Amino acid sequence: MICLFPSPLVNIQPAAMHPFASTVATPPIAAPIALAAGHPTRQGEKMIETHREFPGKVLIIGFGSIGQGVLPLLLRHFQLKPSQLHIVAADHEGSEVAAQYGIRLSVIELTEVNYRQVLTPMMDQGDFLVNVSNDVASFSLIELCQRLGAMYIDTCIEPWAGGYTDTRVSPQARSNYALREQVLTLRKDFRNGPTSVLTHGANPGLVSHFVKQALMDLADAGHQKIYPPSDRAGWAQLARHLGIRVIQVAERDFQQTHSRKQPDEFINTWSVEGFVGEGCQPAELGWGSHEQHFPHDGQRHPHGCRSAIYLNQPGAATRVRSWTPQAGAYHGFLITHSEAISIADYLTVGNGEAPEYRPTVYYAYHPCDDAVLSLHELAGRNWQLQSRVKLVKEEIEHGHDELGVLLLGHAWGGYWYGSRLDIAEARRLAPHNGATSLQVTSAVVAAMDWAIRHPNQGIVEPEDLPHDEIIAFCRPYLGELVGAYTSWNPLQGRGWIFPEEVDHTDPWQFKNFRV
Repeated sequence: MICLFPSPLVNIQPAAMHPFASTVATPPIAAPIALAAGHPTRQGEKMIETHREFPGKVLIIGFGSIGQGVLPLLLRHFQLKPSQLHIVAADHEGSEVAAQYGIRLSVIELTEVNYRQVLTPMMDQGDFLVNVSNDVASFSLIELCQRLGAMYIDTCIEPWAGGYTDTRVSPQARSNYALREQVLTLRKDFRNGPTSVLTHGANPGLVSHFVKQALMDLADAGHQKIYPPSDRAGWAQLARHLGIRVIQVAERDFQQTHSRKQPDEFINTWSVEGFVGEGCQPAELGWGSHEQHFPHDGQRHPHGCRSAIYLNQPGAATRVRSWTPQAGAYHGFLITHSEAISIADYLTVGNGEAPEYRPTVYYAYHPCDDAVLSLHELAGRNWQLQSRVKLVKEEIEHGHDELGVLLLGHAWGGYWYGSRLDIAEARRLAPHNGATSLQVTSAVVAAMDWAIRHPNQGIVEPEDLPHDEIIAFCRPYLGELVGAYTSWNPLQGRGWIFPEEVDHTDPWQFKNFRV
């Protein structure tokens, strides 16, 4: 393995010497908010018009907000005739969009009983299945694609309908950890099979590449002249050497509509069903090697990579403290996401159960204000979905989505790297997309482009793909790519009005982040 650190580090002190981010010095290369190191500004950027040839068929499963947003990007970046595409959806949602492009849409509800019979005649070797559905099991589709010789991509690992809230099984069994472990068992049966890219939307997906870029930015800030690591062990050692203790996927959705949420209504800027499903799963987080306070409601997994734990309560009922450049400090929901598990696993040094090093990783999500109100109402209904749901797209009047990764505990305290995309710019960049969807759909197409160039990689996760290639492809669709240093930590301003039980010796303990 290539040695990452042939000479001593320059201008980076061990993170342990800086227990409070507010005491650290300003980084030598950046103002408090500045464009990330090594990246050009948006001015003069050109869209990556690949027009890549693809002789096979593309089968899209599901046609909600993400499916509709993916379609025009597929036609922009690949040489595809309408006859090469086919959409299978559970209802007529988006049928007018499919018709606009001359794409056939078949309304068929896929189930555990009929999916093989329905899909097998639609796919041949070398085709590509794009799974952007709800309630269609990823494991089943991946296994079918591997046997048929077709490539595959999804944006999250889905169970069959009801799997997220099936009380006949334990919370552990309906966790994202369990779903990921189940899918990864297919690797042993289909080594070097057709490329199947797991969980490659914005998050999970794009944020894993943001983490790698943020690590390289921090290395540059310390004047470390290194090449990007070439393997998993190298990235883990880099994160360890930089002193990364916590990685939050920190997102704040600022979009607003002209009308407000009504009683008995759930509003969201992307899939309502998808958000409610993951919100009702157990809260999950990658569990770091520095953690000293195991949660009172926490549970470990008895098998697998052991990189994560779960809490015995829904993610939509669990709040954590976080920070983004535009929002500043905020309370977000600890929604379970696969990246919390896969990033923590990828950056582990040593044994998974008792690692020498691993950061704590989780998603801290503040959705749009109407979605927050919807979640509060959902909780009051004991997690029974409201009678009316509303996906807002054209109704959005203004606002942006701020999505990035917040790396904490290193020599300068905190560094956020990510995308700030305005709704008006998203609409200008791609039809049928918004600020929250375009970050997802561009990442889907970027990973498809990579898969077509690497068609026999078997089952891969976002961390297995080259971060620089994916970011370069997505960059024109992401608005501003921002790198921002911060002195924020979760102990700031605490306990002034009421006493709080916190660990003053180490701000980066999960107990200090949890609300």
